[in-house]
Amino acid sequence: MAPASTSHLRKKEYGLEAERKAFFGRRSAHKLHPTQQKLADQLLPKVKLELGEGPLPLTQVFEQPAPRNFIEIGYGGGEHLARQARENRDANYIGCEPFIGGIGKMLAAIDDDQLKNVKLFTDDALHLLKALPQASFDGAYLLYPDPWPKKRHHKRRFINSVTLSALARILKPGAEFRVATDIEDYATWALGQVLRHDEFYWPQAEAGSWHQPWAGWQSTRYEEKARKEGRDISFYFSFIRR
Repeated sequence: MAPASTSHLRKKEYGLEAERKAFFGRRSAHKLHPTQQKLADQLLPKVKLELGEGPLPLTQVFEQPAPRNFIEIGYGGGEHLARQARENRDANYIGCEPFIGGIGKMLAAIDDDQLKNVKLFTDDALHLLKALPQASFDGAYLLYPDPWPKKRHHKRRFINSVTLSALARILKPGAEFRVATDIEDYATWALGQVLRHDEFYWPQAEAGSWHQPWAGWQSTRYEEKARKEGRDISFYFSFIRR
């Protein structure tokens, strides 16, 4: 008799993590223009985070320690990440983005504004979350993530129990996890995942207040694109680490 398949045993043992796919698809669509390519060759090696076999202490991440540390997952064109780093030079930031076009734009911002408080991670953010120190970050951002609308692709959505646990591990108690999306289905998905997770809570708010941007918010290019495509309503969630 042929041996029974063990795939169901692996799924049972590892759960969502065994099923999870990277939250991104292809890494690039177009080549960088010459200026960005020069920055990728010369600047990226200086600001890029590389993982080893074990934990990644903050002393190996940032040359200068800071009283506050933040991480943005999927920074896109880098507008929000660059502005935060520019306006808060006493804080340190990590940006996670696998797409070469977004990396090129962020490198240009780092170079133009001489941002010494930003490091970039160019692979799956979950790997980085697992390596960073526990309770070491003061906030996290997930702004307009890929909604992966097809049901068979939902495993690629960034927010799930595995990534939430990894994120909760590195956030300090009381730290804020901000999520913005213009896709109602993704908003419902995100809210459901967080509300079922023991390590985050959603502060009670007036009905409809989640459509109001955070104080000081400036639209990203993805938000502007959504509005041009007729998606005028966005969701702005603030989840708190218990």
